Amino acid sequence: MLQRSSPLLVFDLDGTLADTAGDLVNALNVVLAAENLPTVDLATGRPFVGGGAKALIRRGLGASGVTASEARLDAMVEVFLAHYEAHIADETVLFDGVLDALDRFEAAGFSFAVCTNKVEQPAVLLLEALGIAGRFEAICGKDTFPVSKPDGRALTLTIARAGGDPRRAVMIGDSRTDIETARNAEVPVVGVTFGYTDQPISAYAPDRVIAHYDELWEAVGALQVV
Repeated sequence: MLQRSSPLLVFDLDGTLADTAGDLVNALNVVLAAENLPTVDLATGRPFVGGGAKALIRRGLGASGVTASEARLDAMVEVFLAHYEAHIADETVLFDGVLDALDRFEAAGFSFAVCTNKVEQPAVLLLEALGIAGRFEAICGKDTFPVSKPDGRALTLTIARAGGDPRRAVMIGDSRTDIETARNAEVPVVGVTFGYTDQPISAYAPDRVIAHYDELWEAVGALQVV
C-alpha cells in the first residue's frame, strides 16, 4: 500500500478508546462459572483487564488460586469469546472526548488506526457497535500478524496496513505493553491515565501523558510528527 502523506494516530482499544471492563468481566464470569469457580465483581475484575482474553482468564483463575494448561486456556478463550461477541457493547462506552478528538484530528488531516491485543474480529465488532469502525484505516488485533504487542512489529505492521509512515505516527495507549510496543517500534507514544494498568501510566515514561482526550491535541502537537 502506498504511504499516505497524512500523519497517523494509532490507538490501543481496551482502556484507551473504550471502557470495556464491564463486558469483559461479564464474559470472564461466564468462564469462571463454567469452571465452578467464584465469579468476580467489576471492582475486583477491572485490574485483570489488559493484555487480551487469555491473560484476563489466567488472572481470573489466579484469583482462586487455579492454574490451567495452555490447551485448557485455549478452550476457555473459546467460551469467553462466544459470550463476549454476543454481548460486546452491553456496557462498553467510548471514553469522554474520543469523538471530539477524532473530529479535530481528522479535520487537520490525520488518519487513524487501531493496534490492540484483542483478537481482530471482536475488535472490529466492538468498533462497529460503537459506530466508529469506519474511521480507522486499519484495525489490527492480536491475531492479525505473526507477532503481537509488545513486539514493535505489531505497531509498524499496523502503520503499514493503514498506509502510514512510522516517522509521522503516534501511538496512544493505557498500559506498559503499549509503551513498550511504541518504544520497540521507535514511535512516540502518549499514555492515558484512565485505562487498565497495574501502575500509573507515568511510571512507564511515555513521551506525553493525558488525563482526558481534550489534552490529546496539545500532546500530539508537542511530538512534532505533523
